[in-house]
Amino acid sequence: MSALPEYRSFDVAVENHIAHVQFSRPEALNSMNKDFWLELPRCLRDIETGTDARVVVISSTGKHFSAGMDLAVFSDPSGAPMGGDQGRMAENLRRVVLQLQDCLSVLEQVRIPVLAAIQGGCIGGALDLVCAADSRYCTEDAFFTIKETPLGMTADVGTLQRLPKLMPQGLVRELAYTGRKFGAREALEQGLVNSVYGNAEDMLTAVMAIAAEIAANSPLAVIGCKEMLNFSRDHSVEDSLKYMATWQAGMFRPDDMMLTFQAQAQKQQAEYPDLVPIKGLFEA
Repeated sequence: MSALPEYRSFDVAVENHIAHVQFSRPEALNSMNKDFWLELPRCLRDIETGTDARVVVISSTGKHFSAGMDLAVFSDPSGAPMGGDQGRMAENLRRVVLQLQDCLSVLEQVRIPVLAAIQGGCIGGALDLVCAADSRYCTEDAFFTIKETPLGMTADVGTLQRLPKLMPQGLVRELAYTGRKFGAREALEQGLVNSVYGNAEDMLTAVMAIAAEIAANSPLAVIGCKEMLNFSRDHSVEDSLKYMATWQAGMFRPDDMMLTFQAQAQKQQAEYPDLVPIKGLFEA
């Protein structure tokens, strides 16, 4: 297990198979600047490849979870220059948007579950981010908004694709067309968040307890759940059942079940082996 590097945008700690990624720029409302976009996928991959974490908790600091995209990103000429030949500029902008999308899709792509703990504002790009998490939890003062619409653009890094899989279509369309804020209770009633807590401290305590429950299970069983749930969301029931059968034929072994039964007989918590570490091609 290797030591994690330091990041400008996050504080990261790994303990008891739980990785805690905490946004660390409260003075800037944890806005998503260039460092954030570059570091988030790197951080999640570092956790996946360099630690024994079996679950990730993403939380924040200060009054707001995140104010969304830092406006400096829009004005940075190195990102998506808008001058010159229109066709070439459009092709370049498309690639930039795809790269930004990939930065958030990593929450789905890592094999371990990702839980988001949200306080205060979850605005614009931050909503794109939490929609890619496995589960979301928030405080009573939390609010969400598809802020891009009132700013004069269409949200483009995941909210419009993922939110309709989490909440009713008609409501998502209303929220997208208006850009209005929706609060914690509405988010709970409509299925965006699992639970609402009185304050950030209570929320984080509860989410860490949920993470501990996940980490206590067989990691092979848990990653199988994530793989199947992600696949089933985007495919038919028939295709998903066939994929499940193929996965089970290849991945299921009785070893972890035997450990479970033995631990239950002894009234203990089973200890499961870690997954084989992820490495680069031909990496020792």
